[in-house]
Amino acid sequence: MNRLVFLFLTFFAISITQSCATGTKSMMREDPLIGKIINTQTKQTVNFELLIKEISNYDVIYLSEKHNNPDHHHIQQRVIHALIENGLKPTIGFEFFSMDNTPDLLNFVDSGKVAHPKKIEKIIEADLRKKLGWDTQSDKMWKYYFDLLNIAKKEKLQVAGIDLPATLKKRITRKGINGISPLEKEQIFSTQLSDKAYKDYMFSIFKAVHCGMGHEKMQSRLYGTWVARNDKMASSITRLYYHGKGPIVIIIGGGHTEYGLGVVNRVTAVDKTISQVNLALREISVNPISLSGYLISLDLEGFKKAPPADFLWFTQRVSYADPCEEFKESLQKMKKSSKN
Repeated sequence: MNRLVFLFLTFFAISITQSCATGTKSMMREDPLIGKIINTQTKQTVNFELLIKEISNYDVIYLSEKHNNPDHHHIQQRVIHALIENGLKPTIGFEFFSMDNTPDLLNFVDSGKVAHPKKIEKIIEADLRKKLGWDTQSDKMWKYYFDLLNIAKKEKLQVAGIDLPATLKKRITRKGINGISPLEKEQIFSTQLSDKAYKDYMFSIFKAVHCGMGHEKMQSRLYGTWVARNDKMASSITRLYYHGKGPIVIIIGGGHTEYGLGVVNRVTAVDKTISQVNLALREISVNPISLSGYLISLDLEGFKKAPPADFLWFTQRVSYADPCEEFKESLQKMKKSSKN
């Protein structure tokens, strides 16, 4: 497959996974599960108060999101406020920011110690957004995470980025983990976890993301980036645990925590004493399915059979559109090109 095809697929992977398409009211369907919180072990509905009581006992609380779903971010705010109201002082870790961004995030939190006019607040926000590299992102996406940062500022909470720097992630994807420089490799933490079954599983996910079009070289690079990111985030979370007093609340995409894999089992690999709970904010499926369809466990060789998360909180979908349709014509051309 030529370089043009490879670059298209890499761009396509980013586009389709970060798509912010929205569905109209007429496209949305009602579902009795929307708004319900399910304990996946008991398969029973729990109310919000019981949920907060149960997750408060853990060292790390994952609030696993669909990045562009506003309901998920509202729920995250609600959970964090409830933890605070119960006397806890959570530390908030963000997938969307790197550990290198942490001083800028903390400077923003510290700015809340002094009252500023709205005009100055806007300047502070714009400065932070630029430093974080978010000045080119959509205002809507920025607001989701800035609202959480504002809670931290108001409540004087510790915050941190947990991911790799954006440029390093791009270089790993472009050059491969073995293609980056020794100096760059020194910035990467490794849990030394390696399992073919998990790699094959992730390859199948990458292929599905590409609407059935697989390319081994591209998948290998995506997997290398995926592992490097999960390892880094696991390392960051353990560091936050060692330095934090309250529970660590992690704002993260659901793919990094699903079935207790990705980041979750890597935190365990670093420190088995850290207790973790995953509250997955789950969009309902495109077509109606029963609750049991959402609770199917992943049976992966070498891993404990596990449900998707400890708790599922069901929400409306952002979109019911097929993301592959937009790229269908281009994908067909790519497939023909790959055969020549």
